[in-house]
Amino acid sequence: MSAASTVADLIKGSPYLARASLSLLCTYLTLGRRVRKARRAFERQLMIAGMSKEDAERLSACFEELKNNVTGTLRQGMAFGQRRR
Repeated sequence: MSAASTVADLIKGSPYLARASLSLLCTYLTLGRRVRKARRAFERQLMIAGMSKEDAERLSACFEELKNNVTGTLRQGMAFGQRRR
């Protein structure tokens, strides 16, 4: 494969790579915002039901932990994919 052909392939693929990167960034930011929103709503409902604020926060921590596990798994998958090449 010549250098010119490789450069041409990179130029052709760059819009798709940029779109995929922006989509992943948007998804990551949206996930964080939605997890915070769900966590606050869950805590609010628990406090309305009569639970203390500390206990509600402790129970809702699983939402943040789950988000961190998901993003960590995705990061490991990306790093593993880069090492294989």
